[in-house]
Amino acid sequence: MNILFAASEAVPLVKTGGLADVAGALPKALLAKGADVRVILPKYGSIPAALAEQFETIATFTLRMGWRDLYCGLMKAEIDGVIYYVIDNEYYFKRSGLYGYDDDAERFVFFCYAVLESLLYADFKPDIIHCHDWQTGLIPFLLKTRYRNDPGYRDMAAVYTIHNLKYQGVFGRELLKDLMGSGDELFGSEGIDFYGAGNCMKGGLQYADKLTTVSPTYAEEIQTEYYGEKLDGLLRYRAGDLIGIVNGIDTELFDPMNDAALRHPYRGSLARKRKNKIALQQELGLTESEETPLIGIVSRLVGQKGFDLIEAVLEQILSENVQIAVLGSGDWHYEQMFRRAEIKRPGQVATWFGFNDGLARRIYAGSDMYLMPSQFEPCGLSQLLALRYRSVPIVRETGGLKDTVQAYNEFMGTGNGFSFTNYNAHDLLHTVQRAIQFYGNQDEWQKIVANGAKEDYSWTRSAKAYLSLYHDIVPQRKEIPSWPVIS
Repeated sequence: MNILFAASEAVPLVKTGGLADVAGALPKALLAKGADVRVILPKYGSIPAALAEQFETIATFTLRMGWRDLYCGLMKAEIDGVIYYVIDNEYYFKRSGLYGYDDDAERFVFFCYAVLESLLYADFKPDIIHCHDWQTGLIPFLLKTRYRNDPGYRDMAAVYTIHNLKYQGVFGRELLKDLMGSGDELFGSEGIDFYGAGNCMKGGLQYADKLTTVSPTYAEEIQTEYYGEKLDGLLRYRAGDLIGIVNGIDTELFDPMNDAALRHPYRGSLARKRKNKIALQQELGLTESEETPLIGIVSRLVGQKGFDLIEAVLEQILSENVQIAVLGSGDWHYEQMFRRAEIKRPGQVATWFGFNDGLARRIYAGSDMYLMPSQFEPCGLSQLLALRYRSVPIVRETGGLKDTVQAYNEFMGTGNGFSFTNYNAHDLLHTVQRAIQFYGNQDEWQKIVANGAKEDYSWTRSAKAYLSLYHDIVPQRKEIPSWPVIS
């Protein structure tokens, strides 16, 4: 089976978030199970030179987009055993960043067209194009409308994965009509109309053969009005084609036994893990103490991640015998919150604002607990990394957090972390206090850590589920409805 991943980012080429981890790691796991999986993304200016130099041009062609005739280059390289293609157009993609530009609509409409047009020139014909998030949402739409009668595309299926429903690629109707050379038919009952605008993600949700999210609970949540971001009706309509598959992590890349960022390699030994804790305390200027529980936070400092809850009870948390180490950046308000706490409580709170991969790994390794009280969380990788590094998660029961972290039950001896249900600051405080209490009983704490160590957090299990999904799609494609042609 031939699978083409179409994504706006993928490690090791370029990354801004968890999408890149999925688009880089899942193809490796699928390749290991016998599928021919390749990845296509834009050729950004921020791709490291050492990687960009490995790409060779295999085709150049002119792409028609609306009234525009645009240059498009298709380049190819094999990196870490995975074949990557990149779409080359320096006007759109040779920039310092990936997103946030005024012409993002034009850039990613171009990318969607370029992915499909490049298949005429590539040495690879996919059975399935697996698309990710709004930047590729128009690919299933175009495949089933504009390209549906082209013999080169007729047998291709599409899978669409929602990594975060909040970001949908919503743009003005006239802009999208201009970019796609279409009339009002683009926004009919089976088009991409969204409350008077156009919605790129809706194209994927409407027209992909199957839909996935990055956890089973999130797949259920987004069918409700509270989490559905005004698309819950469509998602309920397509519920039979919607499945949640929990993300994995690259357990070779993230391995406390073989992590160059750590001073003391370890696997299951809490004694060796706590040597990393002392080293982290020294690095960050925290008071050195094995007995004081250390809470780690590695996150974007934004409301989605539950920092308003933390703000409401931070003083009560810090009145406990506990330390907090924070790494991240985001809203100035939350950065200031932690800055003030660090100034007020030197030796108890430490902060680092920005991104530092090595320090992130040392926080996972050196912390006893990992705090992630998200308002919503499609999957979350941080709690999986925390478990991999034997840091006990404290989470709110939502999305992938609910699917991967089970509250410790001292009577049954089950559970790998601590959790609370309602989005409530005092529920968070109580849960943190409960975790601190159990940390004081090292026999109990060892059980919790050991429970977390039993789980398989690799991509192997997820890859099996995706392969099963792919195999379900291909025989069923003759039954797909005849979608209207968008001229």
